[in-house]
Amino acid sequence: MNTPDTFRQLLGVQAEQITRRLSGRPLTDEVAEELALWLNRTHGPASLGYQTLAQACRDGVAAGWLCNREGGGIRYGHIFRPADDLQGFSVDVVDMHNTAGPHHTHPHGEIDLIMPTEGEALFDGHPAGWWVYPAGSAHHPTVSQGRALVLYLLPQGAIEFTRA
Repeated sequence: MNTPDTFRQLLGVQAEQITRRLSGRPLTDEVAEELALWLNRTHGPASLGYQTLAQACRDGVAAGWLCNREGGGIRYGHIFRPADDLQGFSVDVVDMHNTAGPHHTHPHGEIDLIMPTEGEALFDGHPAGWWVYPAGSAHHPTVSQGRALVLYLLPQGAIEFTRA
């Protein structure tokens, strides 16, 4: 059964692997690119880890505890605040369908798991898999060509919404 507690345990394992890979390094452009390549190579869409997380997200949405809020045509949920068992990451999941979200910056970076659910959905032009934004980057998160769930891991929960 998929509950917020079992989902948190699953994410804790992923977060530990990510932080082990980072070894305390900040998410510079080079580190973000290296981390995205490693995540897609070892935990990409064909992997059991990716498929397990994607199914857990779909199950959480179906059960009504994940993406249980809506604003601006985007369903979302701030699931977990930064915590030791999540290696200092906060966790958010959004459900977007051919739309752009509010502009924001990533003071410490952002690690995204892209899970298309309809069509060949792209998140900021990226297909199913992982994408990593370096510290200091900014964007209007955009899903095109369908619908996708996107899981955000934010180091220290740091995100700043802007008016851009």
